[in-house]
Amino acid sequence: ALHYADVTGGAFDVTIAPLVEAWNIHGENPRVLTADEIAALLPLVGSGHLRLEGNSAVLDGGCAIDLGGIAKGYASDLLAELYRQNGMEGGWLSLGGNVYAHGTKPDGSFWNVAVRDPGDTAATAALLSLSNQFAVTSGGYQRYFTAENGTVYQHILDPFTGKPAESDLLSVSIILPYDDTALHGSMADAYSTALYVMGEAGAISFWSANRADFDMVLITADHGNADRMVEPDGSVNTAHTTNLVPMVLFGDHSALRPLGRLADLAPTMLELMGVEQPEEM
Repeated sequence: ALHYADVTGGAFDVTIAPLVEAWNIHGENPRVLTADEIAALLPLVGSGHLRLEGNSAVLDGGCAIDLGGIAKGYASDLLAELYRQNGMEGGWLSLGGNVYAHGTKPDGSFWNVAVRDPGDTAATAALLSLSNQFAVTSGGYQRYFTAENGTVYQHILDPFTGKPAESDLLSVSIILPYDDTALHGSMADAYSTALYVMGEAGAISFWSANRADFDMVLITADHGNADRMVEPDGSVNTAHTTNLVPMVLFGDHSALRPLGRLADLAPTMLELMGVEQPEEM
């Protein structure tokens, strides 16, 4: 967690916990914090408040940690290792927005995982064709509450402002291969949250600096932004995009299949296509 706070410049930060608890967006009684309340809690946020001493993590007084942005990714790392240790040829798991696809289906084909359209969560924006890969999606559409004045507050908080992130992205999906020497499920989980907070420009800049490490799918709020694929060398390819859901695909693309919205297809048709659609992808 400290490593990812460092590499993302603080966009991912587990010490956000005091603000998460105060906003209580995940709870039964969420509320809008005042500017004074945020100002009082923000000094408690920052990775400098957390340090490792031997096998123990030590926090400064009044601080706390929230592992919600990385815990499921770490759990998927442990489960992926169990698949490998037990010699399983194929299988997949979903931890609510966190997916690991192991090996192949019995017929030798890859696992197809759907990325939801944030504008219509009954629809599919793209398919990821995966084998021995993690895919993690974060987006404000997953959990939110509406205040009395009609303002919608989504659950991903910005560690810099202490408020729900005001992102021009609707969702971020990170795709990473399994690696028994690295915790790539944890990395994908942390990156999906951090890049959502960064917004489109920040996410693209981060990917450009780390393009060998991961692939990503950005679904943008700007419907005037033409769909495009960005190759590993940074070149732009618009030949195979659908322009139905505004998205940008970054990386190898061997796992990425942008199909546009599939809302009009019957569930049985999606089943025939072999789509595995996790609850919150």
